[in-house]
Amino acid sequence: MAGLSRVYPLVGLLIGYLLVMLANPIRLALRDGFRCIARYERVWLTFALLGFVYFIFQFATFTPIQSTSEIDFTQIVSIPTWQWPPVSEIWGEAVLPAIESVAGIFDNATTTYPFSVIAAILLLTNWRGLHGALWRALRKLYRWGSIPIYLLLLISVLAALAKPFVFWRLPAWNTELSTAHLLKISASVDAISFIFEYFVGIYIQVYLITVCLAWIKGLSFRERALFEFAVRRFSYVLGWAGIVVAVSMLVLRVPLLLAYFVNVPDVLDYLPLQRVFISTFILIFCSVQISLVLHNETLGEALRAHRQLLRRDFNRIAWFFLICALHFFLILVLDAMIRGAIADRAVAMIAWKCLFVFVRAFVTGWLLASWVVLFRQCETGRVAQENWIRY
Repeated sequence: MAGLSRVYPLVGLLIGYLLVMLANPIRLALRDGFRCIARYERVWLTFALLGFVYFIFQFATFTPIQSTSEIDFTQIVSIPTWQWPPVSEIWGEAVLPAIESVAGIFDNATTTYPFSVIAAILLLTNWRGLHGALWRALRKLYRWGSIPIYLLLLISVLAALAKPFVFWRLPAWNTELSTAHLLKISASVDAISFIFEYFVGIYIQVYLITVCLAWIKGLSFRERALFEFAVRRFSYVLGWAGIVVAVSMLVLRVPLLLAYFVNVPDVLDYLPLQRVFISTFILIFCSVQISLVLHNETLGEALRAHRQLLRRDFNRIAWFFLICALHFFLILVLDAMIRGAIADRAVAMIAWKCLFVFVRAFVTGWLLASWVVLFRQCETGRVAQENWIRY
């Protein structure tokens, strides 16, 4: 009977999930999102690659394994002996990350460090003509305003390049400088490099949106041409991305940075209210980014189009929010439960984190592709057509 008492809630959860997925008004967009990532696996594999690179960085920096004698693969096969925490104790820690993950679908859905260091090198060396294409797009779109934008971007690129070197040299500098000075230096470099890391994430998002658009329209493309096309589209998104960066810096980054220089009360690394505010800000203007990507328009035109979209299709947008929140919340609760059961089993924790990177990347890629499909359907007014996409 104790076993059945655990099975019944899972069966009820599965039935409820199926009802929501089969009866919602945006099921066609969700279906076509699956078809898109099945055709272009790069949409979700890009998120998997970036997530795995970040995991490798974290493991190399904060590895709990000090010697090979601590590697015990029996930890993985000892699952029946794990102590699983109840959902009631861990669901709360998944709420805020789920909200941020939903906001990421409409803004920046991935962590780009330390890949951003490679991106900085590629940009400075004009890999595949990206640097030149970016400068031409900025000059054409912003004219004289392109100079300060380019300089700010260049400074953040240099900070991104310096960031790993600074953190690598911190232990050696600790004998020459005080801890307070080292914290100020590292915090300043981190705050400036955040700008470039965020823009790299936005460019990746723009690129993946254009891949999804190519699938929707049935277009073929050459890789280099698509990279340059994404750069030109990125220049249109840059104005909106700059606003998001400014809000994030003022609300989140600047208070944390100032705490290293002056006494700022109640400043914690967690900052839940500030993170909720930024996520809410992005969700309120959810279609501005994709509108700028898919149309050569000004920010004002994109804001007007966003207002019209919400007035016309608010129900479908709200449903998409709900579906995104449901999936991110479920996988994050699962992650919290498994991490709680693993406890201090280092090998099992590494194995689960590797697996979770791919689970989260697949969900993120699918929802991003579904968002592009849904946005196009709402634009064309063809949301009710069962056979809107036939390939």
